[in-house]
Amino acid sequence: MKELHLKEVSHNVKVGDTCEYICPNILEDTLFFDDGKPIGFYIKDIGNYSPKASQLADIADKELRSKNVPKSLMKRSSGFIDDDKSKQVLQYSTILGSIPPKPHMRRPYPTRSSVHGVATAKTFIKAMLMLAKESENIIKQITPELYEQQKNIIADNIAKEWRFSDLFTSSISNFNIAADFHRDNGNLKGCSNVIIAKRKNSVGGCTTIPDYGATVASDDNSMLYYPAWRNVHGVTPITPTHSNGYRNTLVFYPLANFPKD
Repeated sequence: MKELHLKEVSHNVKVGDTCEYICPNILEDTLFFDDGKPIGFYIKDIGNYSPKASQLADIADKELRSKNVPKSLMKRSSGFIDDDKSKQVLQYSTILGSIPPKPHMRRPYPTRSSVHGVATAKTFIKAMLMLAKESENIIKQITPELYEQQKNIIADNIAKEWRFSDLFTSSISNFNIAADFHRDNGNLKGCSNVIIAKRKNSVGGCTTIPDYGATVASDDNSMLYYPAWRNVHGVTPITPTHSNGYRNTLVFYPLANFPKD
């Protein structure tokens, strides 16, 4: 695996800026270092580390695209350009696991995603829970120190009832969704997200981190493990190259709003 020692570069990107298409420059299995310490990695094919993870990702991807799973339709400005019909794509997402309190919506308490109560979504939910566990096994293989660090932080801060497997609280599956530049401020500090990509006949959907001049590829069956709270980052627009082309990400993340009693 290639080692990349990240170095900060100057840029003018701000939170809220639109993320345009950027050609990825991280294309192979890469371990990221900052100040001499590993902070995450990218692998092109999870099947090389866990054939089971590859099988589960295929199931979750297929189920998400079926009528079995409830979705929220989206219109993200990045990748959804209203004055160019040729670049518009169907966008939707589905959340699993824990949802933090939202006092501004008159819900000052945490809850679980309503999708867990939908009978037709059971196969999807089971596949995602098992995939979260397999992604944790991959993390343990590649960066055992980060696995232990995140496991301990979760154990110290998150009650079991709000966990999604051992290292996360929640999951979101994003279909064709790009993202303007942002920082995941609600995440538990010291922990990282997992992003597993499934795609067919499409380009784009790459995570870009301007602080390091780094844009990570989003190959089919790839996995990115990265602390999304550390840096401003965006996701480049997704454009199908053929009919029915798409890019879906199966994401697991640890939120900080579920403290232990």
